[in-house]
Amino acid sequence: MLILELLKAVILGIIEGITEWLPVSSTGHLLLFNEIFPLAQDRSFTHMLVEIIQLAAILAVVVYFFGRLNPFSGKKTAEEKKSTWVLWSKILVAVIPGGLAVVLMKICDIDLIDDPFIIAAALLVYGIAFIVIERLKRNKAPKIETADDISYKTALYIGLFQVLSLVPGTSRSGSTILGAMLCGVSRTAAADFTFFLAIPAMCGASGIEVLSYAKDVLDGEAQLFGGEQLLILGVAMIVSFLVSLVAIKFLMGFVKRHSFEAFGWYRIALAILVVLYFTVVK
Repeated sequence: MLILELLKAVILGIIEGITEWLPVSSTGHLLLFNEIFPLAQDRSFTHMLVEIIQLAAILAVVVYFFGRLNPFSGKKTAEEKKSTWVLWSKILVAVIPGGLAVVLMKICDIDLIDDPFIIAAALLVYGIAFIVIERLKRNKAPKIETADDISYKTALYIGLFQVLSLVPGTSRSGSTILGAMLCGVSRTAAADFTFFLAIPAMCGASGIEVLSYAKDVLDGEAQLFGGEQLLILGVAMIVSFLVSLVAIKFLMGFVKRHSFEAFGWYRIALAILVVLYFTVVK
């Protein structure tokens, strides 16, 4: 049984590592896998695992972009260090809308349930949006070429688009990339800023999930996980980290040569698959 659970953890790590960074919705993929091959663990732990493995994905971003995001690097000039601090300040501005939205949802006790048909609808809508926006912007030069050129105002607009990712199936990277492109940001700069913005956004989301799980344990609604669950979590996180490194490198290379239209068609196909599974198979 443990071997089977560890195999599922490996697959979950692979799914998270790939889909967290590609604009295809990790939620939709994880939902399908959990429905077909659910972990033999309590619901609270499974839900927390899905959120916590994001921290491993975040670590991959930090490692991949460490030189660029490190304002203390001895290899940088004073001007370059200042530029890095300015970039971080824009990232923090962009994360404000999403942070406020999450806090407001907690205060109002709003919980967006992972309903498969809501996820399918979000996959479909954003899939179409990617195709339409890419075709409208074809052969048009972007106004903003690099992440460093993004203004505070544009960063705030991108942050507002990230709020949309609170709807299951939307995709955090998908919503921020689309928002950035609508603001005139190039594909490469949009992908860069999306990765950078993920660091504070996903750390906050994972932190909230840990606190929520701790509260459930204290209230007797969940059990404190033991050695087996720690092993499952550790395996999933290691795999998520390693796969994320590959996925980030792939996307950075992909956007330099291709549009995001292919991801739009993929989202539409996945939306159809989700609907068919939960109406015909389920």
